[in-house]
Amino acid sequence: MQNETADFEITLRPNTGWMQLDLKEIWSYRDLLFLLVWRDFVAKYKQTVLGPLWFIVQPLMMSVVFTVIFGNVAKLSTDGLPKMLFYLCGQLGWTYFAQNFNSNSATLVNNAGLFSKVYFPRLVVPLSSLISNLFTFCIQAATFLAFFAYYKYFLHTEGLRMDWRAVFLPLLVLQSAALSLGLGLLMSALTAKYRDLVHLSPLLIQLWMYATPVIIPLSEFPEKWRWVVALNPMTSIVESFRLMLLGAGTVEPLYLGLSVIFTLVVLVIGVLLFGKVEKTFVDTV
Repeated sequence: MQNETADFEITLRPNTGWMQLDLKEIWSYRDLLFLLVWRDFVAKYKQTVLGPLWFIVQPLMMSVVFTVIFGNVAKLSTDGLPKMLFYLCGQLGWTYFAQNFNSNSATLVNNAGLFSKVYFPRLVVPLSSLISNLFTFCIQAATFLAFFAYYKYFLHTEGLRMDWRAVFLPLLVLQSAALSLGLGLLMSALTAKYRDLVHLSPLLIQLWMYATPVIIPLSEFPEKWRWVVALNPMTSIVESFRLMLLGAGTVEPLYLGLSVIFTLVVLVIGVLLFGKVEKTFVDTV
């Protein structure tokens, strides 16, 4: 039997360029994505007494501490809002961003063993963190709404209202996810080369919180210096959360626009740099 000669050839080449983001490939690995989401959600509080209740206990404890120290002792302004609600709302806008950044800032280093065994789009891992942390955000948002209803309908707190712009809250959450993903991927790429940054990331996010109006509202800063604080992209996000959910917040369209632009730029840079580093990372660990 005569062998037939193939009239085509298959050439395998490594992806060496910068623009190699394949969303279709990521979607084809959606089963793995959902599996990693479940793994993150379960493993985070495995063998704990309270389990998922820690999602509620942590922000409540922090809000109580902020209320006692900054609200009652230091007597810092809360824009006329109940102190507990003010700090709960500020944490709601901040915590999702911080959790995503902490989860993704060392993605390459923490998952080196997994990456060296099997191929899959590496972006699946940080994306799974965004989704699993979104469940945490929803639980904490429900906790905030319970306190909001208590203050409004049981204590009849005057001036407490939810702004009509709350319908745009999903867009604000999406921006928080995009900003944290871009910065997390950027830090992960740098951490792959400079391992000292693993220890710097928690300190960085802690200092960043105090540079964001989580504890002190933007309205309390001197007007001539307010623009410095507003250049922080998380400032507009946190203040927008308060404006939408509590009806009080200092949100300037200019600074909100700059925050969105900064988010898009960081996301693009983070994805491209992460994609460049992950091609050779496994060979160097």
